Amino acid sequence: MAIEIKIPSVGESVQEAVLAEWFKQDGDTVRKDEPLFVIETDKVTLEVVAEAAGVLKINVQAGETVAIGTVVGSLEPVDASAVPEKKPEVEAEAAPPSEKKVLPEKPSAPAAPPKPSAPSVPVDGIPLAPSVRRLIAEKHLDVSKIKGTGPGGRISKGDVLLYLENAPAGIPEEAPAVPAAAEGMPPAAMEERKPMTPIRKRIAERLLESKQNTAMLTTFNEIDMARSMEIRSQYKEAFSKRHGINLGFMSFFVKACVEALKEVPEINAFIDGHDIIYHNYQHIGVAVGTERGLVVPVIRHAERLSFAGVEKAIVDYVTKIKENRLELADLEGGTFTVSNGGVYGSLLSTPILNMPQSGILGMHKIEKRPVVIDDEIVIRPMMYVALSYDHRIVDGKGAVTFLKRVKEFVENPERMTLEV
Repeated sequence: MAIEIKIPSVGESVQEAVLAEWFKQDGDTVRKDEPLFVIETDKVTLEVVAEAAGVLKINVQAGETVAIGTVVGSLEPVDASAVPEKKPEVEAEAAPPSEKKVLPEKPSAPAAPPKPSAPSVPVDGIPLAPSVRRLIAEKHLDVSKIKGTGPGGRISKGDVLLYLENAPAGIPEEAPAVPAAAEGMPPAAMEERKPMTPIRKRIAERLLESKQNTAMLTTFNEIDMARSMEIRSQYKEAFSKRHGINLGFMSFFVKACVEALKEVPEINAFIDGHDIIYHNYQHIGVAVGTERGLVVPVIRHAERLSFAGVEKAIVDYVTKIKENRLELADLEGGTFTVSNGGVYGSLLSTPILNMPQSGILGMHKIEKRPVVIDDEIVIRPMMYVALSYDHRIVDGKGAVTFLKRVKEFVENPERMTLEV
């Protein structure tokens, strides 16, 4: 008897989802627990796996919006011994950059997922999302040189963008927007219209709501990162050996924000009608950029966590995002947000509030600059930080005090352990 494949529930508030992509084609044989497709909602992106081995029959094509619980396909059971096991990948020739071949909208079905140990080898079995294929074709890139960080070594759009950012000079640039061969084409042929994804729609709605319904103001400061960088460099090896995880700067800032929020509790509070709700805990949201949009998973009770606990929580969330396992509960309940635009090279920005929160801290790139210390001009690794806050509940004094305390804690991390 065929096993129905349904759109799973991801939370009571989510009623429908977009079937974003099938990893397999109709008639393919799949193994138990092998990824079948990805769904997108206005909250999360989730990868759905096969409940059992069988032959896949697809009822709903990629790109369609369906209700939660809809049957989108089925699996005709087969003997598990008849399902082919993973085989070593066979190297395939990459298409010459000069070929402007139209790639299919769906990735070809792999016989087995590629090994994570060799994600950068161009193999027919490597599943690529349509957006990734298009970007690789537009930039005329050699896929064998791009390291995939997704599940099973899958290459994401973020991997391609990171490769382009770090690539040496000489990489072929994108073809001109209007090539000579396209002269005389109708304007409509020069454009491409795509519907917004549920996540992008939700992001747009939330940002507009925040701008319209809060009295948002931003204050700035700069932080000398020398001491934090020194401590990180001095202890990173011992930290990694003891905790099995790398020591990053995000834990310094999360811990600093926790301490500063205790001193300025209104930044950790919400407005609810005519009341202010103060929180005696710090649930810190950490903004993470994905190829489908920005998500903000929440580190719960950050005030109870050590530096290692914060780093582990962040890595766990990044892993869940890459594997499309992030749950709706992971995004709810935040009282304050930290966003690091510096990883993308941002020098300064004004972050937008994540409602109903009253504050968000924006981190930026570390850049060596001349500064005056003890009446002498010296070169120091400096970072601009920005605090956006809701002026309805937070006064300028509180905002400046908060940012000044974050600066003091990050410039002297020992103060956080000594609680001074």
